[in-house]
Amino acid sequence: MKLSSSAFDPEGKIPSKYTCDGENVNPPLEIADVPADAKSLVLIMDDPDVPKNLREDGMWDHWVVFNVPPTVREVKEGEEPPGTHGAGTGGNEDYYGPCPPDREHRYFFKLYALDTELDLPAKASKAQVEEAMEGHILAKAELMGRYERTG
Repeated sequence: MKLSSSAFDPEGKIPSKYTCDGENVNPPLEIADVPADAKSLVLIMDDPDVPKNLREDGMWDHWVVFNVPPTVREVKEGEEPPGTHGAGTGGNEDYYGPCPPDREHRYFFKLYALDTELDLPAKASKAQVEEAMEGHILAKAELMGRYERTG
């Protein structure tokens, strides 16, 4: 399975348009090679470079969407994918772009193909989604981008 974006290269700089310094809309994402037997997709974006004084676990969850139909092949710029929206660290249910407080951070867009749909309510946390996914992951793809604020 593959996850890519026409807005930035893997491990490249995420344009400010997709961050808190710009329009704060999600970048376009392209999905390829989803397993034929997948029943749902999960999309998570997180930042593992958050200072420990902000988050003890050093992780900030920016975007959590589950039960995305396995037929979805793209997420258009500024459009939420179909599915159930979980809650990000800041309580957001929709995409919340990079907004690093201190230095360049890495942002991981993670896509999972599952053999089931998740029986979770809207606003479920990333931890709840990850726990429910255990034993059901058919494939995983990841796209990492970087961002550092200039102001």
